[in-house]
Amino acid sequence: MRTPDTAPQEAPQGRTTGAGRLLITVYAVFAISATARAGFQIATQFAEAPVAYLLSAFAAVVYIVATVSLAKPGATWALTATIAICIELAGVLVIGALSVFDPAAFPHATVWSMFGKGYGYIPLLLPIIGLIWLYRHRETK
Repeated sequence: MRTPDTAPQEAPQGRTTGAGRLLITVYAVFAISATARAGFQIATQFAEAPVAYLLSAFAAVVYIVATVSLAKPGATWALTATIAICIELAGVLVIGALSVFDPAAFPHATVWSMFGKGYGYIPLLLPIIGLIWLYRHRETK
């Protein structure tokens, strides 16, 4: 029989538990879909819009790095996730703005075109949510 002073301590909730698993899953879905889309576009239509398709491939790599680093424990992985997600946010904002103000520069859409409009603006919201999650679950010493 345990007394209150000998009750086991609850483990602290890390960034890979609870809602963090959902975040990792969403990143994984984007990693897979962006990789498949970019691979198909590069294999079949590369000459039509090489910049857009290479940007889609770059986005896929960023999503893969973010997914893996979010899923791994430790401060180094958290830093890697933060850097990947910051790059993602910068990409969404820059490509999104360029595609709005100069649509002729992006005749074919990328994941980040129009701030992710083709994906329900999730590419715009996802890095913001990811950075908030990382901040709230940062490791303190």
